[in-house]
Amino acid sequence: MSGLLNAIDISSKGLSVQRTKMNVVAENIANAETTKTEKGGPYRRQQVAVSENKVSTSFNSHLKKAGLKLSNTSSGHMSSRGLTIKGNAEMSDVNMKIIEDGADNFKLVHDPSHPDADADGYVKYPDIEVVTEMVDMMAASRAYEANTVAISTAKKMAEQALDI
Repeated sequence: MSGLLNAIDISSKGLSVQRTKMNVVAENIANAETTKTEKGGPYRRQQVAVSENKVSTSFNSHLKKAGLKLSNTSSGHMSSRGLTIKGNAEMSDVNMKIIEDGADNFKLVHDPSHPDADADGYVKYPDIEVVTEMVDMMAASRAYEANTVAISTAKKMAEQALDI
C-alpha cells in the first residue's frame, strides 16, 4: 500500500511543478508587450527550474524497509553491500525556482511616439515568442494531465486491493 501512496505523492509533486510552469508561461504571455516594469526596464521572460534533492541510501536499507531479504544463491553473485540507490522517491523532494532571464535580449521597435522610446526613437520590448510560450504551455498541460491519470490509476489500484 505504501508503494501506491508513494506513486500518488510523486504525481502530486509533478502536478505542483506543472501548475507552476503553466502560471509562469501565462505571465510571460501576458507581459509580452510590457515595456516598463517596477524595476524600470522591459519585462524579462521567466522560466521554472526544477531539480531533485538527491539522497543516497544503501540497497540493503531499502530491502529492510520493504521487509524483504536478499540472499546469494551462488558464491559468484555480487554482494549487495556496495550498491546504492540515488534519488529514491521516498527520500527525495523537488526544488523549484523561478528564474528570470538575465540577458539583455530585447526586441527593438522604432516608435518615436511611444512614451518609453529612447533618444533614437527605439522601444525595448521583451524577447518573448508567444508561439514558443504556447508550446511550453501545451507541454506543461499534457504533463499535468499525465500526472492526474497516474493519481487516478493509483487510487483505482488501491480500491481494487481493498476489494480483494
